[in-house]
Formats: sequence, structure tokens, C-alpha cells
Amino acid sequence: MNRAEPLILGIETSCDETGIGIVRGRTLLSNTIASSMDEHARYGGVVPEVAARAHLEALEPAILAALAEADVALADLDAVAVTSGPGLAGALMVGVGAAKALAVSLEKPLYAVNHLVGHIAADILDLDSPAARALDPAAAPAAGALEYPTVALLVSGGHTSLLLVRDLTSDVELLGETMDDAAGEAFDKVARLLGLPYPGGPEIDRAAASGDPDAIRFPRGLSRASDMAAHRYDFSFSGLKTAVARWVEQREAAGEPVPVADVAAGFREAVVDVLVTKALAACRDFGVPRLLLGGGVIANRRLREVALERAAAEGVTVRIPPLSLCTDNGAMIAALAAELIMSGRPPSTLRFGADSTLPVTEIQVAEDVA
Repeated sequence: MNRAEPLILGIETSCDETGIGIVRGRTLLSNTIASSMDEHARYGGVVPEVAARAHLEALEPAILAALAEADVALADLDAVAVTSGPGLAGALMVGVGAAKALAVSLEKPLYAVNHLVGHIAADILDLDSPAARALDPAAAPAAGALEYPTVALLVSGGHTSLLLVRDLTSDVELLGETMDDAAGEAFDKVARLLGLPYPGGPEIDRAAASGDPDAIRFPRGLSRASDMAAHRYDFSFSGLKTAVARWVEQREAAGEPVPVADVAAGFREAVVDVLVTKALAACRDFGVPRLLLGGGVIANRRLREVALERAAAEGVTVRIPPLSLCTDNGAMIAALAAELIMSGRPPSTLRFGADSTLPVTEIQVAEDVA
């Protein structure tokens, strides 16, 4: 195995996107994604059984497409990597089974890794290569090596987590997470209340662009002094969603039109305010002048704007991976495995399965310590 710049194929199937990525060391060679979002749109959210079936159908074509894009063969690989968790159990099982089959048949090492830590690893990929620029012409090169410690805010449809990263391969601490709905789920549910299509994040963002964020002030969950004492780094968006629903119901009951743009803007502002406030509180509390943003919800324009503006005022540097690497993808899984290999970590054994509640502190699963 080339431990200096290992060639890794990563498989990501934690939710509704079949992601296959290939990296050489920290250089991105391929980032192939097959999404089943259109199949879930009719239900207004991800249906686990539909997602698992879609992964089964998409995996082989996605692997072949990634290999062709990277111009490598399966025999060239140094290792295979896969998301073991967290995520939807059925969806994870498809990826885990495929990765084990590949690793055994190719007689290659297998690295089972954590999905959330993978989102952090996406930021270290070097996009300054012809292959990477062809994949994402608008993406800038990596911002350089990740400095430690770093506070990481991961925001997606299924996860809202605040982490303290002391070392990507060995020391990631969970500071706080959502106690109910993740931010992405809240966007989907509020979009449905407003009659907007799924997925809700982009639709709320578009509607809010013409709205007044100060017209309606919605509650900021777990932000009162009493809440901050016990849940300083935790999130809750269920109450916010309910507040929006009640506000809309009252307008409709009074026979008044619902100002969709203003509601969307006020809701988005409340979510963004809580996310950024708590992330910067963690930076201050731990004396860390660095904040990394990851996950699909980072595509929200207002969240990026507010985070950059408020962080700059506090002397905190913000790192954001290219948006093509913020959503779930196989490249981030391959990148994390490459870091594990380059740091000298042994591969995983086959004694692991899909773990829908895998804690973020378990960066690698079933490491072979023999």
C-alpha cells in the first residue's frame, strides 16, 4: 500500500444519496453522486425503504462512473472506505455490504468510518488539480492543512452537531447536538407548512430572498439564560417549527393572506441566529479562533453570510468546503480513510455493521488492533 498518497474508493449511503468518491492522498479524483431525492419528493421527506432500494440500484453504476472519471481500475486501489454510521440503518447496510464485498474480492484493506467526521474531512481535499477542477470548476483550492483545535458545526437534514476537533483521526468531541428536529428537517417541515416543495432548504432560501427577516420574530430555541446553562451547545428546532405553524394558522383563521416570503425570512433568520450564536460561543469558550462549517444546509446563503460576518467581528476564521462536498458524498469518506492510513492507523476488521446511532467519537469502527 502507498501510505504516502493512498488511492482510496469511498462509499457513502447514509441517507438518500449514493456517493462514490475516489481520492489519492488529499487530491480529489472523482465525486460521483446518484440522488434519489426525486423519488422521496412525492412523500415530502426521505422514506428509508425507498432510499435503501435506490442505493441497491445505483451503487454499481456509480462505482463504474467514479472509476472512469478518476481513470483508475479497481485493482489500482490501496483500500476501500465506507460509512458505518450514523444514518438510516437500511441505507447504511447497502453500502456496508458492498464495501465488504469489494474489499474481500479485491483483497484490499477496508476502513469503516464515521459519517459526521467525514464531513470535516471534506474540507482538507485539495481541489487544485486538473481532475478536481473538471469536477467543480467554481471550487477554490483547499485552504491549507486543518489547524487544531477547530470547532466544527455540521448541519444537514438528519444531523445538527457542534464538535471540538483536536485531531481528525483520533480526537473529536461532541459538544452538543439537536434534541429533536435537525435544522434540515425543520426547513422541510416549515416549507410544507408554507406550501413549498421538498426539499425545503432551497425553497425556503428562495422565498426568503424577497422577505423581511425582521417582520416576524420567531423564537430561538434553547437560547434563554436558563437553557444556556444546561444546553449551551445543544439545539432544538421543534418549538420554532410549532411557532411558525401557529402563526400561519392564526392568519388563515382570520382570513388573512400568509406573507410566505416574510415567514420564510423570519424562520430562516431564527435558525441561522441559533446556529451561529452557539458555534461562536464554543469558539470563545474553548479559545479556538477557527470554525469549520459542513453539511448540506451550509448551502443556505444566509447561513454562510451571517457566519462569515459575525465570525470576522470576533476574530474567528471560517472554513467552508466547496458546496459540492458539503452534501453527503463518497469523497469525504475516502478522504477520512486516507488520513487514517497516512497517520498509520490499521484497517477495520469485517466485524462491523451498520450503526444508525454511531457516536461521533468513534471515528473509525472495528479497527484491527491485533
